[in-house]
Amino acid sequence: MDGNGRSNVLFVILDTVRTDRLGPYGYDGGTTPELDRFADEATVFESAVAPAPWTLPVHASLFTGRYPSEHGADQACPYLDDATTLATSLSAAGYDTACYSSNAWITPYTGLTDGFDAQDSFFEVLPGDVLSGPLAGLWRRINDNDVLRSFASTLVHLGAKAHAKLASGEGADSKTPAVIDRTRSFVEASGSDEGWFAFVNLMDAHLPYYPPASTKDRFAPDVDPDDVCQNSKAYNAGAREIDDAEWDDIRALYDAEIAHMDAELGRLFDWLRDTGRWDETAVIVAADHGELHGEHDLYGHEFALYEQLIAVPLLVKHPDLGAGRRDDLVELLDCYHTVLDALDVAPTDAAAGAAADPVAFDPTRSLLREEYRAFDEVSAPDPGQRAVAESEGEYAFVEYERPLIELHHLEQKANEAGVTLPEDHRAYSRLRAARGPAGKYVRADRIPDEGYRLDRDPAERTPVEPAADDVVAAAERALAAFETAVGGAWDEPGDAAGDPGDALERADERTRNRLRELGYLE
Repeated sequence: MDGNGRSNVLFVILDTVRTDRLGPYGYDGGTTPELDRFADEATVFESAVAPAPWTLPVHASLFTGRYPSEHGADQACPYLDDATTLATSLSAAGYDTACYSSNAWITPYTGLTDGFDAQDSFFEVLPGDVLSGPLAGLWRRINDNDVLRSFASTLVHLGAKAHAKLASGEGADSKTPAVIDRTRSFVEASGSDEGWFAFVNLMDAHLPYYPPASTKDRFAPDVDPDDVCQNSKAYNAGAREIDDAEWDDIRALYDAEIAHMDAELGRLFDWLRDTGRWDETAVIVAADHGELHGEHDLYGHEFALYEQLIAVPLLVKHPDLGAGRRDDLVELLDCYHTVLDALDVAPTDAAAGAAADPVAFDPTRSLLREEYRAFDEVSAPDPGQRAVAESEGEYAFVEYERPLIELHHLEQKANEAGVTLPEDHRAYSRLRAARGPAGKYVRADRIPDEGYRLDRDPAERTPVEPAADDVVAAAERALAAFETAVGGAWDEPGDAAGDPGDALERADERTRNRLRELGYLE
C-alpha cells in the first residue's frame, strides 16, 4: 500500500458496542468524535451482521472464516482445536502479527491467540501466560472429557466472578490505554519487509461499567456505578428490577465507556498519522456483538438474536474502497477474507503443513472486491454461500449454542432470589437465524420460533408467522437451507447442562492437583 510492497492491517474490535450509540450510525450523544472523523475517510457498512451474539464464536469466525457450527468454538468446547488461523497464515507469509486484548476469551487457553507472533491479554484475573503451555493442555483435556466439561465452565465462572469484583470500584482502571500502548510498540518494532497485522480488542463497553473519570464526568456525572444493576443475570432471572431512570443511568455509563474507547482509539490513529504510517495501513473497526439494555425484557448479550445484538458497526479504510456508506448486507466473518485480500496472502499456500487446512481465500467474501457475494459462481460453497444461492435474496446467518456459563450464573441468581426458571425459559434454547434486509427468522429448540419484518418493524416488537408473510417465509426457507448445509436443524431440545459438583467428584487426582495449583481447590 505504500508503493514499496509493504502493507499493514489494523483490526479493532470494540467489544459489546451497539451500533446505535455511535456517531457514524446517527447517534447524537457525542460519544465518538474520533470514529466520526475516521468515518469521513472510510466505508461505513450499515448492514453488517455478526455470526453469533458473543465473543468466543465471533472471534473464532473472524480468525478462521467459518461459521460457529463449523469451527466448533463455544462454551461447551471453549477453544479452537487445531485450527489454522488468520494469524497463522499471515505469519507464515512473512507478516509480523500481534494480538492485544483484555478479553478473557482471547487468550492462549482458548486458542484464539494461536499464530500471533506477539500476544498479551490484559485480562485482570487470567493474564495471557497463566493458561498457556501445560495448563492450556489441562484446559483442553478437561473439555474433551464429557464428565469434566461442565466443571470447565465453573473455572471460567470463577474467573469471571473474580474479574467482575476486580473491575469495580477504585481499582478498576481501564486496560485500554495499555492495549493501545502495546500496539504502538509492536508497530514501531515491526521490521518485516511484508508489513504487519495488529488485532486489538477493547473491552470497556462490556459489563460491568466503571468508566474513567475523564469520560464519566461528561456523560454520567451524577451516576454512582455501584448504585445501578451491573449484573445482567440478576435482571434476566427476575431477581432484580430496573426502572426507566436506572436504565438511563446504565446507558449513560455505557456511553462514557464508549467515549473512553473512542478517545484511546483516536490516540492510536493520530500516532499512525503523525508517524507516516496511516496511508500504508488498512483499518477495520467493528464490534463483535452488541448489548441489550432492557429491550425485549433482556439485559446483556445472552439468550437472544435480536438486532441490538447481531447488527454490528463495521467501518473499513482501504484504497480499494471509497469513503462513503454502503447499505448492502455483509457478514462479519467476511473480514477474514478481506484481511487476506488486503495483504495479498493465500492461506492454502502460506500455511502449508499446518494442523488443519485453512479456509482458502474467496473473492466473493472480500469486502474489497466487485464480485463480493456473487455466491452462485462459487465452485465449493460454504454453508452460507450454499443457502444464499438456493434462496430468493441476500441473507446472513447467525448461530447461538446454549451458553453454559451464563446459564449457570442465571440459575444461581434465580435460586438466590427464590425464583424458579421454567423448562422453556429462553436461556435453555439454542438459536439460529437467517437475517435478510427486510425479513428475519429465528429457529429455537425450546421456545417458539420468531419471524420479523425488519423493514416495517425494526424494533422486532411484533412476531410474524411465515404463513402470513412472504418475506418472513423466504427467510425461514433460507434458514432451513443453511441448517441443512451445517448438518441439520436444532429443532429438538438439547441436553441439560451437567452439574459442576458431580463433575468435580469424578475428576482424577492429577486433574485435582493441577486445579489446586491454580488455586481453585483447597
